Amino acid sequence: MTEDQGSDDERTGATGATGGPDDDRPDDQELSGRDRAVLAMERRSWRGPGAKERAIREQLDISPVRYYQLLNALLDDPRALAHDPVTVNRLRRVRDARRSRR
Repeated sequence: MTEDQGSDDERTGATGATGGPDDDRPDDQELSGRDRAVLAMERRSWRGPGAKERAIREQLDISPVRYYQLLNALLDDPRALAHDPVTVNRLRRVRDARRSRR
């Protein structure tokens, strides 16, 4: 496979926020394409029940459960905060409010 044929993740060796051996990468590296897509999905607004879950399956090709696992890990990743501080801080507030209600 030539360099032009591989995905961004394959060329850079990036595996995402919870992806494995590259988890201890320096904070100055960029997010993977999948991580950026997860954050972009969270910026959108959704109409009707099930629309977001359907989009997760169709556009990201992962299950909604896996999506939320990745998203939760991204909220603790300083690279995600640097990439999209408004979305990450909003989601952190929502997560913290849910935790405090438990």
